[in-house]
Amino acid sequence: MKVGLVGYGKMGQAIEKILIAKGHSISKIINIDNIDGIKAINPENTDVVIEFTAPESALHNIKAVLTNKVPVVSGSTGWLDHYSEVVDFCNQQGAGFFYASNYSLGVNIFFKLNEQLAKMMNGQNYESSMIEIHHTQKLDAPSGTAITLAEGLIANNDSKTKWVNKNSNNPEELEIISERVDPAPGTHEITYSSVVDTIKISHEAHSREGFAQGAVLAAEFMAGKKGIYSMDDLLQL
Repeated sequence: MKVGLVGYGKMGQAIEKILIAKGHSISKIINIDNIDGIKAINPENTDVVIEFTAPESALHNIKAVLTNKVPVVSGSTGWLDHYSEVVDFCNQQGAGFFYASNYSLGVNIFFKLNEQLAKMMNGQNYESSMIEIHHTQKLDAPSGTAITLAEGLIANNDSKTKWVNKNSNNPEELEIISERVDPAPGTHEITYSSVVDTIKISHEAHSREGFAQGAVLAAEFMAGKKGIYSMDDLLQL
């Protein structure tokens, strides 16, 4: 499989190592220094693109690749206000798009655990909150993973109607506290507190390798595909 990398930071480099170890080849590496080269990515030279870039450039990069009908696997966060726009654009182009806020198998299991616990805690007089901790180079807050967790909790628990990225005294708001500390690949903790006890679930990443492995699996899954996909499709959790 010929894979293009759009974004060549620490995550892109970790993905490259796994791709090569699995026998795949790197067709293009696009970063801030050669961003115009993204226009040269096409089905003749690339089977799929893995895109991990900054929030302010992700939308442009994704659309640029989809325009040339190459499937995109994106892990960029901080741009999801435009997600429906990308879905519509992808379908118009007859291309393929795979998005996940987190590609770790463990985190995706944690997503399901979070939803189930939220259902169990519904109506039980517990106050829920969340904390997420990442390295100082992470530009967006809260993390995409935290947002996915928050949306899963809110959809399954009537006590919260929205999330906020700050301390809150509004009982209908789920507060997400974001901390940026080095080194910290990523920790997410959800707490339910009452006057009698506290229940917590958490996930702590030890390295970027788990995220990178999941992104490569998604790229292998997407080669030759059209349409919109997610980790639920890949893992069938």
